[in-house]
Amino acid sequence: MPRSFTPKVITANALLEGDVVYLTNADTWTRNLSDAVLLTDEADAELRLLQAAAQTGDVVGAYLADMQSGPDGPEPTHFREAFRRKGPSNYAHGQQEQF
Repeated sequence: MPRSFTPKVITANALLEGDVVYLTNADTWTRNLSDAVLLTDEADAELRLLQAAAQTGDVVGAYLADMQSGPDGPEPTHFREAFRRKGPSNYAHGQQEQF
């Protein structure tokens, strides 16, 4: 049996800077997850993903990420998206300071 559709946002990486970006309701890109559109309809999500992925001059690697509605907008339901939202991990901290 197929899984039921859960809310999602469209995320990608900005082509020039590499920053994590999210698609807004106005079909523009934002670096703030709270400004992303939370998609609850599977057909709409798939169509918007195709349109987002076609923006090859702006973004790379567009995909649908599982989210839930939060008090300040979409919130990640998986640790991968929570990690991505915090930005690059190339700064020396924790165990990275030892190397």
